Amino acid sequence: MAPAQTADQSIQERFEAFHDLNPWVFRALERMTADCADKGFKQLGIGMLFEVLRWRYGQATEGDPFRLNNNFRSRYVRLLIEQHPEWARLFELRALRSS
Repeated sequence: MAPAQTADQSIQERFEAFHDLNPWVFRALERMTADCADKGFKQLGIGMLFEVLRWRYGQATEGDPFRLNNNFRSRYVRLLIEQHPEWARLFELRALRSS
């Protein structure tokens, strides 16, 4: 069952709830990023990875009406870099606009 989301929740709080319900999303992003790094990619966009996930998995997520919410892209890329600092060179990070 999906946790209730309220308008006063921050993007970070909504991301954490989604991530807890859908740990496979992060694992899939890890696998795709590792594959790209192994193939010698110099740059990688989280947007591209999200679109591949949407194409591959369709409506397999739970807990967010937008399925793979674009607001979570920046959180996922930061989590990828936190878990795999060697991938920092692959992604361009911008300042977060809201919390």
